[in-house]
Amino acid sequence: MANKFYIGIDLGTSACKLLLVGADGEAAASAVREYPVSFPENGWSEQRPEDWKAAVFDGIAELAAAAKRRGGKVASIGVGGQMHGLVMLDGAGDVIRPAILWNDGRSARECEYLNHEVGSDFLLSHTANIAFTGFTAPKLLWVREHEPENFARAKKILLPKDYIVYALTGGFFTDASDASGTLWYDVERRRWSPEMLSLCGIDEGMLPRVCESSDVVGEVSASVADALGLPRGVLVVAGAGDNAAAAVGTGTVGDGACSISLGTSGTVFVARDKPSPGGVAGGVLHSFAHANGRWHLLGCMLSAASCNKWWCETVLGTRDFASEQAGISDGMLGCGDVFFLPYLMGERAPHNDPLARGAFLGLGMGTTRAELVLAVLEGVAFSLREITDIARRQGDITRAALCGGGAKSPLWCRIMANVLGIEVFRPEKEEGPAYGAAILAAVGAGEFATVDEGANAFASVKDVFTPSPDLASRYAEKYARFLTLYPTVKGLWM
Repeated sequence: MANKFYIGIDLGTSACKLLLVGADGEAAASAVREYPVSFPENGWSEQRPEDWKAAVFDGIAELAAAAKRRGGKVASIGVGGQMHGLVMLDGAGDVIRPAILWNDGRSARECEYLNHEVGSDFLLSHTANIAFTGFTAPKLLWVREHEPENFARAKKILLPKDYIVYALTGGFFTDASDASGTLWYDVERRRWSPEMLSLCGIDEGMLPRVCESSDVVGEVSASVADALGLPRGVLVVAGAGDNAAAAVGTGTVGDGACSISLGTSGTVFVARDKPSPGGVAGGVLHSFAHANGRWHLLGCMLSAASCNKWWCETVLGTRDFASEQAGISDGMLGCGDVFFLPYLMGERAPHNDPLARGAFLGLGMGTTRAELVLAVLEGVAFSLREITDIARRQGDITRAALCGGGAKSPLWCRIMANVLGIEVFRPEKEEGPAYGAAILAAVGAGEFATVDEGANAFASVKDVFTPSPDLASRYAEKYARFLTLYPTVKGLWM
């Protein structure tokens, strides 16, 4: 029998990444394809779903050929990727308008209407979440108000990765994790909310069928398989939103398991065996379904590793991040009076304040370059602890996986361990949502009985950072001071 391979796809915002993963969990090949983002007006962000399809199909063809060269064949495909985007199709299944993306901010007025006129209590009771401009429902309300002709033409509404599933199979499916970010989904009961659909003027028939992430939703159509060099009968699973897919790839599946991403943005992802009825802390954290059939909490700060990138590249004029951190001695950690507020693009969690801005505080004539670099690293760590502390109210968190570009820095990992006061580790395989999507594909093809089994089999630990009592104590004191800063300066941004 030929070797079986699984393709995992991460449909990102600027590019898609595809992985060819063997039954041993090793990545045999990868492909990356870029596509443009358009910004029609300030604060708007759109893409053509047709560009996603072309890029993904081209990448699949490359990986199908790679599988053949290795004497194997592709058995199944899983898709993860950017959440919340609004894809609208007409009765013929054609795209009506460019997709409105997760980072599009045009629906602020619609969010104001949902959170305050409809009411956050109503939203939390029916979806476990409040409205953010990133979510799908406010985007559709914007279309209904400003493009009524397009709203009237819409027969199907999909999320970005679900458009790829449609292109591969011809079917309309989504999964519970991605559906959770629409504000139409009853997360606790894992079903579309009739009340929210009625509020937005749509019916359930316009939305894809909700499945679990590893459920097989069809096969790659014969015509697509032939065009891409795939064998007939390749299975396609429902897939997952990017954060849930990435969590599967790092083994973040058991109750209380936590992964923290130090990427462009920063996320705290905590797996839970039970839902959080009525949301968490008034909706400060997202309460979503997980890709393993259970649930998770998610908090996102908008600027994390991007703060360090901005400070080093834009201000200091260097891309040698390691050299900048080399000047930070052990005795500097958790000490000093310099603080950095990492709100360079406003903030989502824990403050939900789009007007918030970054700031250095505590500067003096003796402040050094190394102290400012350290303040940036610590400021991001402190904000991530704020999010983590809110999640801890729902249950204990004893360790966390660190991933994303910022986790390449051992110093930053050490800071995170001591700021959080828990053991943190870096996964051996850090391939992001594409790897998790491949695991979901493997489960769908019968390689594993459950998502948890697949995640635990494929995930492994590279290295571990353990907090030291003295340093953790210093950081606890400095964190307490950090918590006073945002309330103090908030009024300056009004």
